[in-house]
Amino acid sequence: MSEFTSSIKDLARGVIGWRAYRSIAMLLKAPKEAISVRRWKRTARASAASGRLNELRDAHLGRRAFVIGNGPSINQMDVRLLADEVTIGSNGIFLAFDRMQCVPTYYTIEDRLVAEDRFKEADAIEGTQRIYPHDLEKTLGVGKALYVPFRRSYFGFPKFGHDLGRVAYWGGTVTVFNLQVAFHLGCDPVYLVGCDHNYVVKTDVQRQGARFTSMSDDPNHFDPSYFGKGYRWHDPNVDRMELAYRVCRREFESAGRAIFNATAGGRLEVFPRVDYEELFETQGVA
Repeated sequence: MSEFTSSIKDLARGVIGWRAYRSIAMLLKAPKEAISVRRWKRTARASAASGRLNELRDAHLGRRAFVIGNGPSINQMDVRLLADEVTIGSNGIFLAFDRMQCVPTYYTIEDRLVAEDRFKEADAIEGTQRIYPHDLEKTLGVGKALYVPFRRSYFGFPKFGHDLGRVAYWGGTVTVFNLQVAFHLGCDPVYLVGCDHNYVVKTDVQRQGARFTSMSDDPNHFDPSYFGKGYRWHDPNVDRMELAYRVCRREFESAGRAIFNATAGGRLEVFPRVDYEELFETQGVA
């Protein structure tokens, strides 16, 4: 994408707002993507993945799970307590493995830039079940992962996928994808940790449209090297994320399930808050 094109897109977003801009973009992208998803579903790889995903549906029915965000608040938590829990981690969570003394039960990447920049580290993780969007196959490889039909461009944002074998939806943050994974697995309740929901864009960041390249340490995650110098990330739109989070809460509650925010601090108030340490006191752990 040229700098001129990026500037035009930035101007359009600023003038008409991101909602209107996304609606216009969907007119161009959604029909083509729908065809691409249908074509992928007819492949042998998709058929094999669908069978495995069916096996995983309700695999943890009624069991609590923890969706691990990667915010700075992770540094205030005893993440070792998660060792015997069902956990879903993502992106650069591997930078916390020494501190956790375990790996997440499930590992995800949803963002194309993260996939391109971190595929080697993701491939090296042992002892986790990888679940990725289907359009990251070429980047992340097919040997160790389950791929799900994934819609990035669609009308009626935000949507929520109940069955990963059919479809999962982009929601502006990998956490929304992870909540769809947790729903498919039958988890209840689901606790969010490390979801600080607060982002700082440093002045030295190089911008190209909605894509940023860091030129120094990352202040938005538990490790300064997470999106450190040279790593790329997308502009975090918290308003858009909150729309998707509200849909996640609605879909869980409609199914008689619950999502709680067990993050230490942060600014995410869509979900009821609980104290992380207290979740383990009744088990004699904390």
